[in-house]
Amino acid sequence: MKKNIHPKYYTDAKVVSEGKTVFETGSTLKEIKGDVWSGNHPFYTGKQRIIDTENLVKKFEGRKKAENMAKVSKKKAKVKARSQKTTNLNSGKQVTLKDLLGNLNK
Repeated sequence: MKKNIHPKYYTDAKVVSEGKTVFETGSTLKEIKGDVWSGNHPFYTGKQRIIDTENLVKKFEGRKKAENMAKVSKKKAKVKARSQKTTNLNSGKQVTLKDLLGNLNK
């Protein structure tokens, strides 16, 4: 075995989450930092919690909101166009079936 090529092995390496030492293990790192462990994972605690380290949830919600706003405005435009068509067709008076069929032939 070659000498001085292997990293130092720490038998008392600490695993840290949220600033607290969770447990000790053996590792080549003195301290291991983690976001999730069984003490704060929703499966084990029964509580839902979103860990969003890169604001991905906010970005997703923003895209969904913009998409919904676009759908609403598109739908409003369709409704407005339809109402203008019927207003032009009606021109203020009640339209009968005969009138509608007469407009189809024009």
